Amino acid sequence: MLIVGTIPNKDVPLTIGPVRLEGEFLVVNGQRFARMPGTGAMISAALITTSYLELEPPHVLVIGDIGDIGEKGTRELYDYLIDKVSELLPGVLALHYCLPIMPLMKELCKAITQCSRRPFMIADAGALYAAKGAGLAQEFDLFTPDLTEMGFLADPEAAHPAYVARHLFDCEPQKVPELITVAYNNKDAAKLLLVKGKIDYIASDGKILAKIDKPDIPALEAIGGTGDTITGLVSALIYAGFKPHKAAIVAAKINRVAGKCAQTTPATKVKQIIDQFPLLFKEYLHQSDITPENNNTAT
Repeated sequence: MLIVGTIPNKDVPLTIGPVRLEGEFLVVNGQRFARMPGTGAMISAALITTSYLELEPPHVLVIGDIGDIGEKGTRELYDYLIDKVSELLPGVLALHYCLPIMPLMKELCKAITQCSRRPFMIADAGALYAAKGAGLAQEFDLFTPDLTEMGFLADPEAAHPAYVARHLFDCEPQKVPELITVAYNNKDAAKLLLVKGKIDYIASDGKILAKIDKPDIPALEAIGGTGDTITGLVSALIYAGFKPHKAAIVAAKINRVAGKCAQTTPATKVKQIIDQFPLLFKEYLHQSDITPENNNTAT
């Protein structure tokens, strides 16, 4: 399993390797970064899941990038992955926070077609924007959009997040099923969607497979990183061998219950929610849900 994304610290060089937890920090090949909203929260959620399931920890490819004009972090990240993906050969490739550079996403997807084994491909955040903008949404197995990102997927004219129609940004959560239908009709959705929000939706081929709205923890919506944790959870569960739609349902449920267990308020840190996950795994993760032929024991 390989998680790819940027860290909001320009001093972090291009770094790749297995991740481990050291106190309150994630450590990859000697580089330390916090379990904070964004790629750090996603990695932390995936790591705590693989640790519980006694799997090899996620391998991580990260670099510092704070989005300044002229910054080269995202480009360096893509260039490395494009060059090395056929050697790395991950079973699950989860792309997360990075600038939405469509030509580089096209090059990456082209490089993946040359791999001897195609990875299960997941995109969220900037990588999701790049995939849809490049017209490559259907190359991906799973997108994990929030409401705004779902609006982008459903806007046929939007090739970049800066130009999405304003009415889609302003849409109400109850319109999510409509947005899902539009995105699939326009071929701008991955094979599976896990739409995160007040209500979480799992959809495939335009059909709603599941809707998760309990427990209802409004404070989760105010905490940065709680969508990243769902993406980390579902990525790790698919890596473990869960069927994708089942992994999506379980990830959404665990995230909500963890918010309840943490007695979440708007002041709660995302790492406090992640720390609740092991308490819930025994109840929600069952060996019978793991399909041996889909189990990805390699990176």
